[in-house]
Amino acid sequence: MYAHVLFPREQREKEEIEKYRMERPKIQQQFSDLKRKLAEVTEEEWLSIPEVGDARNKRQRNPRYEKLTPVPDSFFAKHLQTGENHTSVDPRQTQFGGLNTPYPGGLNTPYPGGMTPGLMTPGTGELDMRKIGQARNTLMDMRLSQVSDSVSGQTVVDPKGYLTDLNSMIPTHGGDINDIKKARLLLKSVRETNPHHPPAWIASARLEEVTGKLQVARNLIMKGTEMCPKSEDVWLEAARLQPGDTAKAVVAQAVRHLPQSVRIYIRAAELETDIRAKKRVLRKALEHVPNSVRLWKAAVELEEPEDARIMLSRAVECCPTSVELWLALARLETYENARKVLNKARENIPTDRHIWITAAKLEEANGNTQMVEKIIDRAITSLRANGVEINREQWIQDAEECDRAGSVATCQAVMRAVIGIGIEEEDRKHTWMEDADSCVAHNALECARAIYAYALQVFPSKKSVWLRAAYFEKNHGTRESLEALLQRAVAHCPKAEVLWLMGAKSKWLAGDVPAARSILALAFQANPNSEEIWLAAVKLESENNEYERARRLLAKARSSAPTARVFMKSVKLEWVLGGIEAAQELCEEALRPYEDFPKLWMMKGQIEEQEGQMERAREAYSQGLKKCPHSTPLWLLLSRLEEKIGQLTRARAILEKSRLKNPKNPGLWLESVRLEYRAGLKNIANTLMAKALQECPNSGILWSEAIFLEARPQRKTKSVDALKKCEHDPHVLLAVAKLFWSERKITKAREWFHRTVKIDSDLGDAWAFFYKFELQHGTEEQQGEVRKRCENAEPRHGELWCAVSKDIANWQRKIGEILVLVAGRIKNTF
Repeated sequence: MYAHVLFPREQREKEEIEKYRMERPKIQQQFSDLKRKLAEVTEEEWLSIPEVGDARNKRQRNPRYEKLTPVPDSFFAKHLQTGENHTSVDPRQTQFGGLNTPYPGGLNTPYPGGMTPGLMTPGTGELDMRKIGQARNTLMDMRLSQVSDSVSGQTVVDPKGYLTDLNSMIPTHGGDINDIKKARLLLKSVRETNPHHPPAWIASARLEEVTGKLQVARNLIMKGTEMCPKSEDVWLEAARLQPGDTAKAVVAQAVRHLPQSVRIYIRAAELETDIRAKKRVLRKALEHVPNSVRLWKAAVELEEPEDARIMLSRAVECCPTSVELWLALARLETYENARKVLNKARENIPTDRHIWITAAKLEEANGNTQMVEKIIDRAITSLRANGVEINREQWIQDAEECDRAGSVATCQAVMRAVIGIGIEEEDRKHTWMEDADSCVAHNALECARAIYAYALQVFPSKKSVWLRAAYFEKNHGTRESLEALLQRAVAHCPKAEVLWLMGAKSKWLAGDVPAARSILALAFQANPNSEEIWLAAVKLESENNEYERARRLLAKARSSAPTARVFMKSVKLEWVLGGIEAAQELCEEALRPYEDFPKLWMMKGQIEEQEGQMERAREAYSQGLKKCPHSTPLWLLLSRLEEKIGQLTRARAILEKSRLKNPKNPGLWLESVRLEYRAGLKNIANTLMAKALQECPNSGILWSEAIFLEARPQRKTKSVDALKKCEHDPHVLLAVAKLFWSERKITKAREWFHRTVKIDSDLGDAWAFFYKFELQHGTEEQQGEVRKRCENAEPRHGELWCAVSKDIANWQRKIGEILVLVAGRIKNTF
C-alpha cells in the first residue's frame, strides 16, 4: 500500500548518501590509489621504511591509573535517612576568615547549599530501598509468569527436560540461595499445574533433601504418593527418604497399590535385615508375580543348594524362557538329571547357544569327551534350522570362556566348528593367524592351539603357519609339545631348514645331543649342501667340545658347499682353538674367492693385531677397505688401530675419508665424536655432534650420545628433543632410562628400561644396563627375571655386547654369562 510512498524516499536517501560520499569520501577511498602503488614496492624498500616512534608525551605514554576508593552503601544510607540541616559553621573554620567572607555567594547567600530541598526530604532513603525490593519482586514474577501459562492452566515446561535443568540449579556444595529459591518456585509451579506428574514430586523432594530439609522432603514425597499412587518411582523415593520402620510401612502401602511391581518387592526385601524375613517377602512376591526372573533369582540366592534346586524346578516352570534359570538348575542337578534339564531347556528355548555349550561342558566334565564334538555340531545345525545367525565373534568369546573355565575339549570343539564360518577363502590364513594372536593376548592358549591345529589341517604345506605354531609352542607350550609339532612340520615341509634347526636346538637344549645329531642328519638328507644345516651341525659339535668332529664337518662343508660363511666359521674355529697359523692359511684361502666379504678381512686384521703385527694388521684393513669401501666396521677397526698406536691425526683422517665415502652414516659420525672426546677435545666433539645431527637427524644412536655430551642441567632438554625426533628408537629410550637412573628416579628408570627391551629385545646393551640397574636397585627376584628374559630373547647386537660376545676368550659363554660380564664392565659415569 505504501510502496509508492516509500520507494522514492529510499531512492532519495541513496542519492544523498552517494552525493555525501562524493564530497567527503571515506579514508579508505582516499588512500586507495596509494594502496595500489604498494604492489610496486620491493622487499628492500619495504624493509628500509623506518619504524614509527611514539609521538605522545610522557604522561600519555605512561598513564597513571587513578585510584578510586568506592564509598560504602552504609554511608549513603546513613545520610539519606537523616533529615537534619547544618546551617552553622564550625568556629575553627572561621578562625582565619576563610568562610566568613563578606562577599555574596558564600554561606551567607540567601540560599545556602545546606538548605536545598533535596536533603531536607524526610525518609527518602527508606522509600528508595523499598522500591528496589519491589522491583526485584516484579522481575521474579515476570520470570515465573514465563514458566507457566495461566490462561490454559497447563505447564509449558518440558516434562523430560526440566529435571535436567534443575540439576544445574541445585547447589551441591553451598551454592547461591537465590538458585535454590528459583528451583523451589519452579517446582512448586510444576506441581500445581500438573499434580499427577511423578517426576515433579521426586525432584521437589530431592531439592529439599539437598538443602538439608529432610522432613520437608519426606512430607512432599508422601503428598506425592497420594497424588500419584500408581507410580513406582514415587513409592521407591518415599521408601528411600523414610527411616527404617517407616520405610517398611511405606513399602507395604505401595504393595497394596501396586501388587505387580517387582522393584517394590525387591526394595521390601532389601529393607529386611533378617534372612528369614527376606525369604518370606520374596515368596509372597512370587505368589503375586510368578513370572519374574529377577524375583526368582533373588529368592534362589538366599536358599541352601537343596532348597535352591527345588525352587529352580518351580522357577523354570513359571519362566520357561529364562536361560539363566535353566542353566542354574542344571548346575545343581546330578549328571543324569542335568542332561534331562538341558534337553527340556533346548525344547523351550531352541534359539540359545549357551544351553548347547553347557551341555558340551557337562559331558566333558563327566569324561564323555567323544560326545562334545557331536553336541557342538548338532548345536550349529539346530540353531541354523531355527533361523539363528551364527555370530563367529560371539562363539569365539564363548570358547575363550570355556578355556578359562578349564573345559579344553569344549573350547577346541567350538573353535573347530565356527573358525571357518563367514570367511572368504583367500582371507582364511590371515584371519586365523590374527584370531590366534587375539586368543594369546586374552590368555586363551587352548583356543589358539585349536586354531593352529585347524589351520595346519587346511594348510599342511605352509611353512609360515608351521613356524607360527612352533613359536607358539616354544613360548607357551612344553618341550614335548614343541618337538611333536616340529616332527610333523618337517614331515610336511622337509625343505624348511628353520624347522629342522628348531627341532635340533630343542633336543640340544634338553641335553639330548644324539637326538639333535640325528635330526640334523635327516635335515642333510632333505636339504643337501644347506649352509644353515652345515653350520648348525658344526655349532652342535663345537659347543659339546667335539672339536675334531666340528673340523671334519667344516672341511666337508668347504668341499661340498663352499660359502663365505662356512670359511669364516672355519677360520674362527681354528682361531679360538689357538691354531693361529691354520686360521691365517684358511683366511688367505677364503679371501681368494670371497675378497668382497668384509668379515674375512676383519678377522685377518684382528688375528695380526692380536699377534702384535700392527703393520700387517693395518695392511689387512686397508686392503679390505679397497675391496669393501662401504663396510663401517672395517673403517672403525682401522681408525681404532691408528688411535691405539698413538696416530691420532691419521685416525681422524681415516674417519673423515670414511664419511666422504659413506655419507649419512651415524656409526662413523659417532666414532669421530668419540675420538675427539677421548682425546680431550670436548669443544670439537660438540661441534662434530652438531654436524652429525644435521646430516643424520633421525639417528637414535647419535641422539643418545648427544644427551650425555651435554652438561647435567641441559640433558633433560636434549632428551626431549631426542624423543621428538626418534620416539621409538631403542638407543634413545635407553639413554632416557640411564638419565632417570643418574637422577635416582628408580621407578621411572625401571619403566623406561622395560620399554627399551620391549621395543628391541635384540639390543644386548639394553639388557646389560637393565641388569646392572637391577643389581644396584632391584631385588634378587627382579635380577633373576631380567636375566631369564635376556636368555629367552638371545640378543646378538649392541656395541658393548658384541665387544664381549665376539671376544675369542668368551666364545663358549652362554647368554646369561655374557650378560653378567657386560654388566660388570659398565661404570656409572653418566
